[in-house]
Amino acid sequence: MSFSSIDRRWIFLFILLGVAIPLIIPIGFKLEVTSDVQKVYDLIQNVEEDKLALISFDYDPASKPELHPMGYAIIKHAIEKNHIIVCTALWPMGSQMADDIYHNLKAEMPELEYGKNFINLGYKAGGMVTIQAMGKDMRKVYPTDVSGKDINEYEILNCVKSLKSFAYVVSLSSGTPGLKDWIMIAKDKYGVPVLGGATAVSTPGFKPYLNDSNQLNGLLGGLKNAAEYEGLVKRKGTATAGMDAQSVAHLIIIGFILLGNIAFFMNYKKVKD
Repeated sequence: MSFSSIDRRWIFLFILLGVAIPLIIPIGFKLEVTSDVQKVYDLIQNVEEDKLALISFDYDPASKPELHPMGYAIIKHAIEKNHIIVCTALWPMGSQMADDIYHNLKAEMPELEYGKNFINLGYKAGGMVTIQAMGKDMRKVYPTDVSGKDINEYEILNCVKSLKSFAYVVSLSSGTPGLKDWIMIAKDKYGVPVLGGATAVSTPGFKPYLNDSNQLNGLLGGLKNAAEYEGLVKRKGTATAGMDAQSVAHLIIIGFILLGNIAFFMNYKKVKD
């Protein structure tokens, strides 16, 4: 049987294996780190130990495949630098996203401990109005954590007064309210460095904040940037697996195209002769 008459189901099988295997066992193909991703890494890397970091989970499960890996990688990096993570959410499901990352990352990092270097304050409605209120008095906006426990019982929050208490803010955002609101209030009004994580489709809208005005200190845009950051923090997560699967699938498709063309020209030469 010649290659030109091969059953197409074999091609489908190769594509299936090419996608499935890297998703189960990430390969970790090396990716060139873009400058926007490097800015996120460098800012967190250069912040001193025991500083507070505010991470806002401004997305729901629909954007989880792109934004969740960013949350894992950023929190891993921050904890390794001995930063204290304070989580908030401008979207109702955001606090659940934070809890999910905490419980899964806890298995990898025993040093991650709730109440010691991680706390989830939960969801607050209001968007920009809520952020403005946090800029004045954080404790009035969040008198308790997500479980209802008084924040005064957490020693790590004793020094938290307002947004200015944080070394940097990270918004993992899939829409409004989200990253733009944090830029306008936290960075523009209070001067707190703001880092962002956004879906690939919304990333171009944030480029002016990076390139033209420096209102945004760094940005992870889409699955590729998430995989780049995972490479920087040496964590083969779902973003790395997703990019590996895409790469392998593309290589298989290119290989079949090349083989198909070779078979065509060999058959053409036989007919001509």
